[in-house]
Amino acid sequence: MAEFKTSDGLRLYYEDSRTGTPLLCLAGLTRNGRDFSLLAPYIADARLITLDARGRGQSDHDPNHANYNVLRETQDVVELLDHLAFDRVAVLGTSRGGMVAMTLATLQPNRLAGVILNDVGPVIEPSGISRIMDYLGVAPTSKTYDEAAAVLKAVMEPHFPGVPLEIWRIQAENQYQETTEGLALRYDPALRTALMEQAAAGAVPDLWPFFEALQGIPTGVLRGANSDILSQETLKQMQSRHPGLITAEIPDRGHVPFLDEPQSLTVIRMILDQT
Repeated sequence: MAEFKTSDGLRLYYEDSRTGTPLLCLAGLTRNGRDFSLLAPYIADARLITLDARGRGQSDHDPNHANYNVLRETQDVVELLDHLAFDRVAVLGTSRGGMVAMTLATLQPNRLAGVILNDVGPVIEPSGISRIMDYLGVAPTSKTYDEAAAVLKAVMEPHFPGVPLEIWRIQAENQYQETTEGLALRYDPALRTALMEQAAAGAVPDLWPFFEALQGIPTGVLRGANSDILSQETLKQMQSRHPGLITAEIPDRGHVPFLDEPQSLTVIRMILDQT
């Protein structure tokens, strides 16, 4: 457990454990480093670094919500790499974390030894964005982790069929924190305001050049077979634009795979072996 200060004065929390090939794990929009707990036991030979992005997990909330953007979050990653004195590192980016990885490829590709994109690509499906906006910034109504786990299982069952309740309990603990008044979000609700303002300003760039910046870097892509964020058509285009791209479709998973699935582990291992 550790922390560092960004160039604009925020305290960001990260964990750095074990030895071996460094693998920096970047979580999704509202998530944090705890999201990689299911993966960790399967890559015991890797040095695992997990970052709570600004406004998430145990990192400081930004008083200026406009700083909740991919470019600033990419700069935070660069500053973490400098803080850890890493010249190059493999990056596993889930959803928003994958967008940060692609942005890093455009700005400092020499820092990337390999990249795994977890259920994200250059095209984000509108249906998925709509679903995320339905819950983004909304406090949970559940009062306990058991209640939240039951809700998650019921809501996610169509996209994650057969996932046992104990896994949803882990996910509930990762997503929410206990308070005297019940459960609370583990992120700054102002993320919602930031995204709405960015969308209104037309601030979403064409991400294909960002993805194409990964050419020449060992890259893997995981897609949940039931994903509403990364479509099969986008994945096919990614394969055509990145020769040597390693991909896997994860059955019975939506957005996002948990990363402990055999197919996910195979891709992760193949990328790590090339770094």
